[in-house]
Amino acid sequence: PNLRMYRNSGSPADSDTLGLIKFAGRNDNSQDVVYSTLDSRLVDASDGTEDGSLELTTIVAGSQVSRVFMGATETVLNDNSVDLDFRVESDNLTHAFFIEGSTGNIGVGTSTPTSYSPYADNLVVAGASQTGITIASADSSQSGLYFADGTSGTAGYVGYIDYNHASDYMAFGTGSGAERLRITGDGDLLLGA
Repeated sequence: PNLRMYRNSGSPADSDTLGLIKFAGRNDNSQDVVYSTLDSRLVDASDGTEDGSLELTTIVAGSQVSRVFMGATETVLNDNSVDLDFRVESDNLTHAFFIEGSTGNIGVGTSTPTSYSPYADNLVVAGASQTGITIASADSSQSGLYFADGTSGTAGYVGYIDYNHASDYMAFGTGSGAERLRITGDGDLLLGA
């Protein structure tokens, strides 16, 4: 069995609708509502360079929004920038990969990713101890890798590799986050400073 939606046009043109499936039902006020759609379009009708698109939409808070759009040059999730979380499950993790819609923060193995924090376990989580790696830009002049041990609020929280854009140096810290080594932009190596 197959379902074929065929637009037999004498003058096919870019952006023609090829097929539209609407999934409709009633709300609790006895109104008909289109809850989701599947929309296919002809993007480029030129012979030899034909392109098509397919879009899946659903209604969110009363408005139809794009959930998945597959165009000629990209595949986009949440093209309408709605506050929607994106989550990938693995065999043993509900949040193996997670993008929080409200903040844009990305988590691997965690359902509560945070923005920069030296205590954060928000990017890579491994094992029961919840140790993690944060890749972050603390502000416009500094970015780095921060190695947390999952003990928020304690003194011995982090090691780090940090690059300071404003002063052009790379620093390495251990233990309580104290700087142990610095490489300057001139190539000087400083120990314990």
